[in-house]
Amino acid sequence: MKKMIASALLTAAVVAGSAAPAHAAATATWVEGWASAPHSSAAETEVPAFANRTLRMIVHLHATGTSVRIRVTNSFGDRPVAFGRAAVGLRTSGAAVASGRPLTFGGKPGVTVAAGKEASSDPVSLKVAAGQDLAVDLYLPVDTGPATWHRSALQTSYLSGAGDHVGEPAATAFATGTGHWFFLDAVSVRGTSAPGTIVALGDSITDGSGSPGNTNQRWPDVLHDRLSAASPHFESVVDEGIAGNRVLTDDARNGVSALHRLSRDVLARRGLKHVILLEGVNDLRTVGASFPADDIIAGYRKIIDRVHGKQAKIYGATLTPIEGSGRYTPAMEAERQKLNNWIRTPGHFDGYIDFAQATHDPADPLRFRPEFDSGDHLHPNAAGYRAMGDSIDLRLFG
Repeated sequence: MKKMIASALLTAAVVAGSAAPAHAAATATWVEGWASAPHSSAAETEVPAFANRTLRMIVHLHATGTSVRIRVTNSFGDRPVAFGRAAVGLRTSGAAVASGRPLTFGGKPGVTVAAGKEASSDPVSLKVAAGQDLAVDLYLPVDTGPATWHRSALQTSYLSGAGDHVGEPAATAFATGTGHWFFLDAVSVRGTSAPGTIVALGDSITDGSGSPGNTNQRWPDVLHDRLSAASPHFESVVDEGIAGNRVLTDDARNGVSALHRLSRDVLARRGLKHVILLEGVNDLRTVGASFPADDIIAGYRKIIDRVHGKQAKIYGATLTPIEGSGRYTPAMEAERQKLNNWIRTPGHFDGYIDFAQATHDPADPLRFRPEFDSGDHLHPNAAGYRAMGDSIDLRLFG
């Protein structure tokens, strides 16, 4: 377990000692059991769109409870999207489900969501447990145009042939697998002992690039596993990473900046208590438009202020090693070091998590430990993500 700054640990200890018991306060509240960061698919070579098809999205829950609701998104569509019917159920294996429940939106079986908007379903009774896989079915009766998606799901979901197959327990109709999540923004859980939600905000290293699919080995997954093993009253952890994302600038393929998506992907999350920010390396690496550390730090300050405005705490995570990766330069390394020194300095974030320290090679500190390197010298492998998740001091979360 890596050392955190003393002020953060003292603050966490005071909060833990003075708060009401988490299980007493949280049972009637909502937390996010799963969430993902939506972005546009319009810049893809083959733009995904659907008509008269049913999606069955598989998501891995990080909260236990007795009721669920979903949020669907058309944030990056170019037209209204009609959701004909929707349902949730516990995934048994592959595309097969059990304990399915139909969903409604304002009491109606479907909803049309305007371009740039989202919609939450009504709550439905369904007992779920952290560590379970949930299947979310969405029937799309008419042409959706470019689908709002999360490109790098690292989770196999399913697409049916023609027709409405919402709620069908068998996998028969869902013969096509996909590595993306479409139109699904969050699954919220109520009736839980979770005292709140932790949001991991970042880029590909938070999104899990370099880890194997269908195994839930991203560092936020590792953090969840440790929290759930440590206490029956653990915060849910949701992953708001987007591969290629930046703090300061928008990108057609890799999503709007952390600053511009903060309200939707972080501040709007139900039960928000803590944020972990690991982002900035893509701002340094952008060809022809790289930003110095001082500009990124100015972005960090804005994010910190806005998170504090929601009465939540935010922890900065140091940027992991990048020497040997594509486009690397010594000047880039100097800016990374400047960012990491600022993140570690008391008085900026509420505390910090030293992912750089957890993953660097002691014999060559500007590079990953060889056993943690996915091979591109930029992204960790599963062992590297495990080391990152294991380095987080759980006392930061009370």
